[in-house]
Amino acid sequence: MKRNISTADRIIRFIVAVILGILYFNHTLTGTWGIMLLIIGIVLFLTALVNFCPLYRILGISTCRVKQSN
Repeated sequence: MKRNISTADRIIRFIVAVILGILYFNHTLTGTWGIMLLIIGIVLFLTALVNFCPLYRILGISTCRVKQSN
């Protein structure tokens, strides 16, 4: 898998995932919406962990800097 997530994108994903996890386990997010947002948080955490987002790949997006060849 080719890396397609920048460092800033990765940090934002970690922060959002942690916030969603905290809100779910503090019972602020409950029911179906809570479960869906928890799953989104898990996906964000995992994509940040492996530096690869399958949705970015499908859409042809990359937030990583492209190295210039001389």
